[in-house]
Amino acid sequence: MEDEQTLQPGDEAVAPARRASPGSECGDEAQRPNPEKKQRCRLDGQETKASTLITSSANDFSDPVYKEIAITNGCINRMSKEELRAKLSEFKLETRGVKDVLKKRLKNYYKKQKLMLKESNCADSYYDYICIIDFEATCEEGNPPEFIHEIIEFPVVLLNTHTLEIEDTFQQYVRPEINTQLSDFCINLTGITQDQVDKADTFPQVLKKVIDWMKLKELGTKYKYSILTDGSWDMSKFLNIQCQLSRLKYPPFAKKWINIRKSYGNFYKVPRSQTKLTIMLEKLGMDYDGRPHSGLDDSKNIARIAVRMLQDGCELRVNEKMHAGQLMNQIISSNAEKIRKSKIGLIALIQISSISLEVKHSFLMRI
Repeated sequence: MEDEQTLQPGDEAVAPARRASPGSECGDEAQRPNPEKKQRCRLDGQETKASTLITSSANDFSDPVYKEIAITNGCINRMSKEELRAKLSEFKLETRGVKDVLKKRLKNYYKKQKLMLKESNCADSYYDYICIIDFEATCEEGNPPEFIHEIIEFPVVLLNTHTLEIEDTFQQYVRPEINTQLSDFCINLTGITQDQVDKADTFPQVLKKVIDWMKLKELGTKYKYSILTDGSWDMSKFLNIQCQLSRLKYPPFAKKWINIRKSYGNFYKVPRSQTKLTIMLEKLGMDYDGRPHSGLDDSKNIARIAVRMLQDGCELRVNEKMHAGQLMNQIISSNAEKIRKSKIGLIALIQISSISLEVKHSFLMRI
């Protein structure tokens, strides 16, 4: 399973376009258009209104296809929002989103069309499936630094990258073993009740069910796949800490993943502040569907963003991974007084294999 899942992403088959020199946007100086004559930009033989004609010398690009792409991009940059929507509608593409998103969508459509004509046999190595995971964990108001988060909801949304449909979902609540009573803040935030976690399996049992479910879907054997998350914390913090508490080896399938915030920011060229879940949905012209902070609903909405990005031409690839050093003592801090009240918490801490004997001894002496 791990070998298939951890395949390195391929490089994007797009040659970089060289920026035009000053004054070259409208052609050579000797061929500058008459300012009194309104120029029109042609896209696939059709003219767009109020756009400036872009020309380029034959030496600008090593391949004529990339020259065409650059010229088309220049035309698209000069289109109004209404023109962009009209052109997208003509190609039966999504017309919702802010102007920058619409431009990116149309550019990628033309780029794909031109590259497909150039290399009809060139196939992209998309994963067959993407598994979207967004954990919910125990929490307290104010997020005190000494609080130990335990996973209480484990959702997985299975997205088929060929059909762009959610093919199946997995959801299990998890019974916490250190902070067994959920805080009112946690219940109100996540919508998860005390009764639901009391009746749930412990994390080791739930993780086994997840792995069995993935095997049933033939992920990593018949089909290539990747994990996708909304940020880094789901894997590097919540799953990492939970595996330590449950005395489990960190699962190989979760050592690499796609951080959709990074992918979104890089693809649409926006700052990190605009990569929160609700903002990404808003910029793509979508509303949140479901209950915020429900792990399953969050995962489904993240999947909707992934679908839109794939439709816009983004090639989602693994962009984060766990390093050996990150699998160590993330929860050893000033938690001794808190954890010593819980026998299972104490046992979990002293059995973490990544902690040296000296650290174990020092920790036990403080208790």
